Amino acid sequence: MLRIAYVALGANLGRREETILRAARLLPERGAARLLRLSGLYESDPEGIPGAPRFLNAVAEVAPLHSPADLLQRMKSIEAQLGRTGGHGESREIDLDLISFAGEVLDTPDLVLPHPRFHRRGFVLHPLRELAPDFRCPRTGRAIDELVGALPAGAVVVRVGGWSMITRG
Repeated sequence: MLRIAYVALGANLGRREETILRAARLLPERGAARLLRLSGLYESDPEGIPGAPRFLNAVAEVAPLHSPADLLQRMKSIEAQLGRTGGHGESREIDLDLISFAGEVLDTPDLVLPHPRFHRRGFVLHPLRELAPDFRCPRTGRAIDELVGALPAGAVVVRVGGWSMITRG
């Protein structure tokens, strides 16, 4: 049975679109996961970084090749390769977050699944809903439409483009 995981990709520095696409392509190149599909691009204001450039975001649907911890480590390696310098609450060249892994619920010091803040982030929920309209939060059972409907009214996320690279294989 094919396990499915969702990885959020975001950037607000440099060549954002190019970097997001490169990060998605590095997932299979690094032996982290098979890339199944990539959502369209969504733009949003940075949260908690006043005056910073807008973020460009997407979500990748992947078939992980190893454990959640291994996938996370490979994602961190991809971030380093692509020049990530900023941390949480800072502008950055690339940000990869493991949102969900095969419906698992996990609470360790290094990894919490599903991602503990994904349900409050329109820039994750909108592209995730594009790929998985039947997605349910593994921890709460809430449907993706319910999660999107619970977002604050001021959280504006705009779909700005798509990809020619949407694969299943």
